[in-house]
Amino acid sequence: MRSLILLVCTTLFLFASDMTLEIVKDVGNLPKIAIEVSPGSITGKIGQKFSKLLLGDLEVTSHFDALPSVHIAELSAPIDYAKYKDTAYLLRYKLFYDDFGNLEAKAVVYDIKTGQPLLQKLYRLRDKERYPFIAHKIVYDLNEALHFPDVAFLKSFVIFAKYTGPKRSDIVLSDYTLTYQKTIIHGGLNIFPKWANKEQRAFYYTDMQGRPTLYRVDIYKGIRTKILSGAGMLVCSDVSEDGSKLLLTMAPEAQPDIYEYNLYTHALRRVTRYPGIDVNGNYIEEGSRVVFVSDRLGNPTIFAKKIGSTAVERIVYHGKNNSALNSYGHYIVYSSRETDNAFGPNTFNLYLTSTTSDYIRRLTANGVNIFPRFSSDGETVLFIKEFKRQTGLGVIRLKYNKSYVFPLYTGKIQSIDW
Repeated sequence: MRSLILLVCTTLFLFASDMTLEIVKDVGNLPKIAIEVSPGSITGKIGQKFSKLLLGDLEVTSHFDALPSVHIAELSAPIDYAKYKDTAYLLRYKLFYDDFGNLEAKAVVYDIKTGQPLLQKLYRLRDKERYPFIAHKIVYDLNEALHFPDVAFLKSFVIFAKYTGPKRSDIVLSDYTLTYQKTIIHGGLNIFPKWANKEQRAFYYTDMQGRPTLYRVDIYKGIRTKILSGAGMLVCSDVSEDGSKLLLTMAPEAQPDIYEYNLYTHALRRVTRYPGIDVNGNYIEEGSRVVFVSDRLGNPTIFAKKIGSTAVERIVYHGKNNSALNSYGHYIVYSSRETDNAFGPNTFNLYLTSTTSDYIRRLTANGVNIFPRFSSDGETVLFIKEFKRQTGLGVIRLKYNKSYVFPLYTGKIQSIDW
């Protein structure tokens, strides 16, 4: 019972819980790009979704102005220069199955002015259900060919916990649009997945059946390894840059604190000591310090401290209920409760700040926006968006001041990482 109470308290923090990036102003001058599909391409559900994914990815990059209609043309057909006189690029593709049942896509991108191909590539997947990643990879490769700012987030896996019933939660692997979804941990209450490395080959998660237990799962080898278990609660909130250490929220003495666990020596080091609630530790400034959420002032607020030091510094002075943070370098994105409705829904917005300045930037305007996560390059934020009884994934392109939401139609998202 005590462990369940602590878990609920932490969940309340997470859900109740001077990045002076220059915002691009000339979004109206983006290069136009048209899409043409070969008449021999796969039709039906996959074919329709594939073209929509290409259009959506081009929009989300914030680097292109994609024409909304997808036309039909052979890959080798002459370019209709009259039709595309005001267009900078033309993307042609063919989606098909090869003789062995593999899903393939041929993509060619032309520079309309010169008529020369900028990109010619063949993509192949054995698992046809993963077709969204072919679309994501095509747009990523086009972006790279044009030397535009990196959009690696397009091809990254998202891992999330999804409530499926009372005390039941699965771990699911997906793309950022939730078009592809594969359940990889099923049965019981499985929560708070966290990628173990940048390569996304393994992840950690907490199994809440009986004694809370932290596991590491190697996706490609299919091996699950027990890391440790404990009373109260046990959550991995961050992994060091080299993957050798974990920041854990643990409550061996009833109240949760932040601990650092060394995977090589198996040594457990206590980072915070407070007779209240300290949760959600994240490394900052190359791992020399951690930021975390604490109720030291009566409400969830964000603090920082150097590992090994007793001094604690308040980081955020905005709002009375700051929760669910994530860090990138010395930047922090966090969720803040904006309203205090006892009998109705509350508003949670996301904010961006830095440990090196007083700069604060509001990222969302309304609704329930929680559990933010930086992309690997810090340029994009993924978060959970709640609307009525439904949840979805929100994406914020920080430099371009644009956001997008992709709904989850079955189940409810508990936590995410990418």
